[in-house]
Amino acid sequence: MPDATTQKIILDCDPGHDDAVAILLAHGNPTIELLAVTTVVGNQTLPKVTRNALAVARIAGITGVPFAAGADRPLLREIEVAPEIHGESGLDGPMLPEPSFDLDERHAVDLIIDTVMAHEPGTVTIVPTAGLTNIALAVRKEPRIVERVKQVVLMGGGVHVGNRSPVAEFNIVIDPEAADIVFRAGWDVVMVGLDLTHQALATPEVAARIAAVGTGPAAFVGELLEFFGKAYEDAQGFDAPPVHDPCAVAYVIDPTVVRAVKMPIAIETTGTHTLGMTVADLRGPAPDDCRTSAAMELDHERFWDLVVDALERIGETPDTGWTPRAAAEAIADTDTDTDTDVTVVAQER
Repeated sequence: MPDATTQKIILDCDPGHDDAVAILLAHGNPTIELLAVTTVVGNQTLPKVTRNALAVARIAGITGVPFAAGADRPLLREIEVAPEIHGESGLDGPMLPEPSFDLDERHAVDLIIDTVMAHEPGTVTIVPTAGLTNIALAVRKEPRIVERVKQVVLMGGGVHVGNRSPVAEFNIVIDPEAADIVFRAGWDVVMVGLDLTHQALATPEVAARIAAVGTGPAAFVGELLEFFGKAYEDAQGFDAPPVHDPCAVAYVIDPTVVRAVKMPIAIETTGTHTLGMTVADLRGPAPDDCRTSAAMELDHERFWDLVVDALERIGETPDTGWTPRAAAEAIADTDTDTDTDVTVVAQER
């Protein structure tokens, strides 16, 4: 049961391998009360990422939390997805189970608004780990949420580095107009960007720790990281994949795991070569009225401690609907051999 130290969050995501880990961390950590999960176009199209979110929910044994689908395109721009990192499904690698429950009938934007308005002011943190389309639409539809939200802790952007372009990070550049709305809304924003998340590497030692948990959900994460690692090595030359999105959840759980620095941050929406850049003003101390911060340093060991602990707490779930890939391939091979035997017998007759 939630207590006075519980952090209430809405997780807005586009699963995505690292989004899946973020969902598991939020579900498994005892200080997080997961109020809702909403999806938005990003790593893949909206139907794909929404199905992925529901599949992860079943694997993790999440019940009683509303999941809702949101914006299927950016505010103004054409859809961009990332199959080179996340595959054609958005969650390639593991075999995904069928969902065990239905989506909330509300649009994600309405679920976000309803959830914020139903709780006391200053008690709900929004954690977007995708493009910011849903959050911008919620601000436009119901501006009162800005004064009621405790904080927006988002994965996106970067002070010194980009990945979709030399200066722009994927989640920001796919809908820079939405990001501009969110950053200028007047609430507290913590940007957990690439400066920080490129430190959250899933090294072989981390993979071994996760495997040692010995549960189905942990094995599922292992398969996620295996595909994710190969994709990052091929696409961006990383020896170990940076697992971005759970860093934002980790900040909410324990801000001391992350060192965040207050600084003015603006979003470039018109630049020819700098579209989507998160322009951080590092010229001096931030003014007293500055409402934006950037995460800069990660305690790598404590971060992965949180992830492993969450997986241990989730434990085995009764109805994952999930089969480890090796077992599924063995079954498929057996079925193929049986079919071959039947064909040979039929031919001999």
